[in-house]
Amino acid sequence: MKQIDNSLSYRLVYSLGKHPYLGFLIEPHIVHLNQNGSYSLSYKRVFSNTVGEFSNCLDETDEKLIKLCDEMEQTQIIKRFHKKAIRPMDYFSKIFDQQVYDFIRPKIEQKMLTILQLIGDKPLFLMSKDGYPAEQELKIAPKTTSILFHFRRNETETRYFPTLKYDGHRMEFMFKNAEVIINQQAWLLLENTLYHFDEELEGKKLTPFLQKRFISIPRATEKRYFDTFVTSLIEKHHVYAEGFDIVVYKENASPQLRIIYTPETETQLQLCFQYGDYSFPAGGQHAVTVKYVYDEQQDRHQFFRIKRSLKWEEQKSAELIQLGLQKVDTLFGTFAPIPDKFGQRMSAVEWINEYLHELEEHGFQVIQSENDKRFLIGKTSLSIEVNEKNDWFDIKAVVRFGDYEIPFIQLRQHILHRIQEFELPNGEIAIIPQEWFSQYEHLFQFSSNKEELRLNKTYIGLLNEISEHAQVSLQRKLNKLGEFDEIADMQSPKHFKGELRPYQKAGYNWFHFLQQYRFGGLLADDMGLGKTVQTLAMLQKQKEENAGTDLPKTSLLIVPTSLIFNWQKEAEKFVPQLRVLLHTGGNRSKNNFAFSHFDLVISTYGIARIDEELFSNYYFNYIILDESQNIKNPRSKSFTAIKHFKGRNKLALSGTPIENSVADIWSQMHFVNPGLLGSFTYFQKEFVQTIEKKKDEEKSRKLQAIIKPFVLRRTKSQVATELPPKSEQIFYCSMTDEQQEYYETVKSEYRNALLDGAFSGKASQIALLQGLTKLRQLANHPLMIDSNYKDGSGKFDAAIETMESILQEGNKVLIFSQFVKHLQIFRDYFDKNKIQYAYLDGATSDRNAAVKSFKEQDNIQVFLISIKAGGVGLNLTEADYVFILDPWWNPAVEQQAIDRSHRIGQTKNVFIYKFIAKDSIEEKILALQSMKKSIATALISTEESFVKSLSKEDIAELFR
Repeated sequence: MKQIDNSLSYRLVYSLGKHPYLGFLIEPHIVHLNQNGSYSLSYKRVFSNTVGEFSNCLDETDEKLIKLCDEMEQTQIIKRFHKKAIRPMDYFSKIFDQQVYDFIRPKIEQKMLTILQLIGDKPLFLMSKDGYPAEQELKIAPKTTSILFHFRRNETETRYFPTLKYDGHRMEFMFKNAEVIINQQAWLLLENTLYHFDEELEGKKLTPFLQKRFISIPRATEKRYFDTFVTSLIEKHHVYAEGFDIVVYKENASPQLRIIYTPETETQLQLCFQYGDYSFPAGGQHAVTVKYVYDEQQDRHQFFRIKRSLKWEEQKSAELIQLGLQKVDTLFGTFAPIPDKFGQRMSAVEWINEYLHELEEHGFQVIQSENDKRFLIGKTSLSIEVNEKNDWFDIKAVVRFGDYEIPFIQLRQHILHRIQEFELPNGEIAIIPQEWFSQYEHLFQFSSNKEELRLNKTYIGLLNEISEHAQVSLQRKLNKLGEFDEIADMQSPKHFKGELRPYQKAGYNWFHFLQQYRFGGLLADDMGLGKTVQTLAMLQKQKEENAGTDLPKTSLLIVPTSLIFNWQKEAEKFVPQLRVLLHTGGNRSKNNFAFSHFDLVISTYGIARIDEELFSNYYFNYIILDESQNIKNPRSKSFTAIKHFKGRNKLALSGTPIENSVADIWSQMHFVNPGLLGSFTYFQKEFVQTIEKKKDEEKSRKLQAIIKPFVLRRTKSQVATELPPKSEQIFYCSMTDEQQEYYETVKSEYRNALLDGAFSGKASQIALLQGLTKLRQLANHPLMIDSNYKDGSGKFDAAIETMESILQEGNKVLIFSQFVKHLQIFRDYFDKNKIQYAYLDGATSDRNAAVKSFKEQDNIQVFLISIKAGGVGLNLTEADYVFILDPWWNPAVEQQAIDRSHRIGQTKNVFIYKFIAKDSIEEKILALQSMKKSIATALISTEESFVKSLSKEDIAELFR
């Protein structure tokens, strides 16, 4: 190699040379130019790190090409494939062998192919034997070359050879010193021209013929040769044959779905394509498949060449995916239905029956193996006829499986035990639609007779829901149910003082509808929409209608203690003719005969427990529970006592019937319609666990369907359009430095204890609740747990500052906290600064006085309220600001507090301020609340029991 003077003219050239061990390579060289522009004998091999001095003759493509050439240089190859340092001479003489060559050469050829694709019209030469890079100029053929393999079979042998054609002319390449320079995608060097091909062609299929006219296959070995080599050749290349047949299939294929049944695993569907007599599973990589057949008697060789339309096959696969299948095994073309969001997968046969019409429209055939279990293919339908009796419904249901009609009752065990396969009289297996298990299991569970379907009248809602997805013939009562505009419009009572709003009149009518059909009901209107007024109107109507009859005239109303006087005042205002007895206090009557002199007896949950025997021995017209969530615990003494009370009609009233868990609704529904939801144990297993833990929306929907006829809920946004708007704003308050330090210390103590496993079982949950409560108190004000604390609280300061600006404008504000100790800190501040305020918590003896002072005295602008004592039963529309000092686990409780001000009668805009300590557990409570909502679309707004639903990850996040 001679040195290059870069002050003189030079050119970058690429040189094709043959390495003694690695085969053909391409190298870049700088070659000096003579004065006449010809190439001199001075040249230099260049690399990416040495070509910089010649950069003026390089472009971006040259940089890529030189880098590719670097990677093929022998020292780079040795470094890459041999970890220890070694001289090239030693590597090639001692280590390099055919096996190493076969491994390395394809990687080199891949780079060679890339170079030849990029090189374009750049100078390309054939290297001389002594290494001169610009010996003979090469050109790349601008067009591709085609190849045709010829076979000629006679009585003794079969000869085969290729012919090449370029630009329409046959090329002579045999005995021309041609060389295959790349094997994996053949490139042929012939007479200083590089030829490439119009199809994938291995160079080794050309190599034997560079110095040979043909290859001879003796008769003795031709069958094996035909079955392997020739079959493969016909599959990949154009072949002309004499002495045997090549039959080409070009007919249209038909798509088939084969049911693949295996007892151990789920049944799957295999997509196949039938081309003539041949079937192929979807997912084939080769557009052409060749089948070889030999007829020994006639000594006849035949090759059947099937040309597959892979694009069309892929389109058919896509059609199945659009219909709801997913690929399970691409190699074998198997599919299965896509699981739903709960991970449940429809069975393959059920899916076929569901989409049979669409499959037929797309041309698919459904195929079953004769040896496998035979499935019924066809639509399955269910028709139900419901006949109303006095206290129950007779249900006659028939399933149609193809040509068979089966009484639905025969599927009872299959539905209850979720067994999909049902054997038909002819031995075929019908697949029960998976959705039937959730749609109809309760039909069998609540049926009172195992031999026939019979439902108690209270399950009218279940039948109504069933009618939405089955052919159901329903009687009069079912048609009326839930159709609100069909419920008779009742006249208002003559002696009702006031006017019911339209939605209140609808609730009043609904009470009479329930009474007509002897159903109990739950009025679950939002707080502040007038559940009290609707109920009093109904009781006044009862007094007027039942006068002079033998029907019971006295009704019983059970309320929280705090609401006794609220009901008394509302009764005096709206129904003054209704005789009301307050059955409270130590001097209350011990003789239930006294009840008969009154239209309405009002008592409390506490007294209901004490006077259980007194109430149980009297038959009332109505038994009404206000704030009925008070009996949500079926093990409570209140529920145990009240369920024994006897009455002709039963009503429950509650703005939040489900406070913490779906389980809350059971006892309230059992009160109004006993047995409606089965036993509590059954309800827990069937609904509570599946809805709260498994997030089963189907169970949630089913529960809603069952209770829907007996629950009436209207929200303020639906009916009280005259209410002024309310706006909610979150105030994020930074803790003081000392407060923050105190908070972090306590948080670390509990976090470490939980991580170390110091708590287990119930102790762990108690410790968790203690820790959470303590952190929430610290976020409010450390004085709540430490009387010696001297520093301030960021939240307290923010609340006081905001409140003072509100008071200066003459507005009134309600301040809610669930911690009495928190309210006490504000009381101390108000007392010290001579700020007038009203106060209410569970220990307040005269609630009316507290409420009256706030409502009537202009100088009392602040009302401190404990949520437990004042979250319900108060009408405080004088306030237009509501402070929520600490977030509750259940947002519905916050809503109750807000509704003390934002209710019927409010004329001013209401502003709600929620105070949240920054970087504290309170922020995380807000985030977790939004994640832990249990039934987003429930008829009754619900929220899961927060602490019960916390996962380990949630707990770790709270204490992080």
